[in-house]
Amino acid sequence: MKSSIFKRTAIVAALAAIGSVAHAADWSDTALSERYGQNFCEPYNGCGIGKHILNLTNVSGYAYGTNFISIDLLTSDAKDPAINTGSTTLPATASKSAVGAQEAYAAYRNTVDFSKFTASPLSYAGVIRSVGATAGFDWNTKNDAYQSKKQMAVVGPTVMFNVPGFLNISVLELYESNYPITTTATSRYTYKPHAELDAAFGIPVNIGPAKFSVEGYWDYIGEKGPLEPTTFGNAKSGRENHFDGRIMYDVSGLIGSKAKTFQVGVEYEFWKNKFGNLAADAAAAGGGTRASTPMVRGEYHF
Repeated sequence: MKSSIFKRTAIVAALAAIGSVAHAADWSDTALSERYGQNFCEPYNGCGIGKHILNLTNVSGYAYGTNFISIDLLTSDAKDPAINTGSTTLPATASKSAVGAQEAYAAYRNTVDFSKFTASPLSYAGVIRSVGATAGFDWNTKNDAYQSKKQMAVVGPTVMFNVPGFLNISVLELYESNYPITTTATSRYTYKPHAELDAAFGIPVNIGPAKFSVEGYWDYIGEKGPLEPTTFGNAKSGRENHFDGRIMYDVSGLIGSKAKTFQVGVEYEFWKNKFGNLAADAAAAGGGTRASTPMVRGEYHF
């Protein structure tokens, strides 16, 4: 019951926020999606975790660039258990629930297109469409044994490539902090600022009358210094390699709807050194630092 109330409240709040952004946009696409996989991994908890992920995304364009908002509501199975409400003890002695953990993860990116400020496009050799800058933030909360409370700001230059759809590559500086229950720090712990190479893409592919799209992102994230202190000390962080891509098929025409309204497809996520936890420490981290997760996905665009 609490799960459904949490989801409904979060979705209503997110729709209100996205509606205010879309109202001022030149164009806007909002999507409600569900994806499911059975081999998610969590550091110190291992793999083979099932998750349902309800997502609300809005992408919009305005006079000087684009906005991107994504909100995930993740519900794990009992292999990634929640901690009972009110538990303030460390994972080894905390009271674990018989149900899976829930997580909310929000990300926002604003990309400014510098060509909007010049007399002619900042293109090059037919390969680069424009250049600009990206800034934004990530935020999460989760009710598992770690109880993440991540906050992260990002900023850096972006190159936009001249392809059908879009391909943007950014070099971002990340300013991340967290305050999980496992830390011995007495206040929010701030990691060392670190760099990220980010590629985001959405490429339409037509095979005869069938309309597909190849979408996703790839992040290569640098070391962020020592992880937050615990009773076991400060573990060293590792470089993260995180890919999430999907192939979507537009089924709208099959059910008499407007093109790009309903899409179904398959998705795959690979994550090495998840959250900066070194793969070399996989034994201590329960093998959950390296994820290889196939998923199925459905989307409704409005």
